[in-house]
Amino acid sequence: MVLFALAALPVAGQETAHLIGIGGTNILDTYISQEKYSGKGLTYLYIREREKPGRRWSSIIEHEADLSSAKDRSRSTSELEADYNLYWGRYRSWHLFGDRLRLRAGGLVNANIGFVYSMSGSNNPAQARVSLNAMPAAVATYGFRLWRQDFKARYELNVPLVGVMFSPNYGQSYYEIFSQGNYDHNIVPTTFVSAPTFRQQLTLDWQAGSRLTLRIGYLGNYQQAAVNNLKQHVLSHRFLIGIVVKR
Repeated sequence: MVLFALAALPVAGQETAHLIGIGGTNILDTYISQEKYSGKGLTYLYIREREKPGRRWSSIIEHEADLSSAKDRSRSTSELEADYNLYWGRYRSWHLFGDRLRLRAGGLVNANIGFVYSMSGSNNPAQARVSLNAMPAAVATYGFRLWRQDFKARYELNVPLVGVMFSPNYGQSYYEIFSQGNYDHNIVPTTFVSAPTFRQQLTLDWQAGSRLTLRIGYLGNYQQAAVNNLKQHVLSHRFLIGIVVKR
């Protein structure tokens, strides 16, 4: 809650985006089921970017909340997935072509918490998802005029490097972990090989006023892991629409 409050404070040189996304979700969690599930989901995405005039370093914070409902291939059973991601990072900036093109490269810290719940009432009906990752990241924005209007294209890419995540071991119940205290490699170090999480955004802004911009675009968040003889992924594709406010 403190992070949300700080994100709302006005800061000079700040750009804040509020976006709603809708689209497809694909879920696999072999702790619950060997089946793949597909369905639809909703996303709320908050982005705050800050760069002081004359400085080459900028900061970014993103809050992403997701909720999805999916069914198996026979459409007989369903799963519910919910997820929250916090991204915080720093970028080094380069301004090219008379400031029309802005390139930024740096890194993010990503904290994730969520769950997958099976509606079928199986022996293992739910799986918790908790992880912390360091992610190299880059953002490119290009401003241009078309039909006497100002537009800006933006592309953001986040890729995995190293991290740590929680996972039960194969065949291990949550009762064993939390009630009996039987630890079995449940805090797992991860790399881009064992947890190849990948995230990208492609958006287009139309400047509707001196401080207000309309934004549409695409968000792809592909969270994957293969640890403790278990496999999981949540692959989401979202069409985004929202506003950007400059201060």
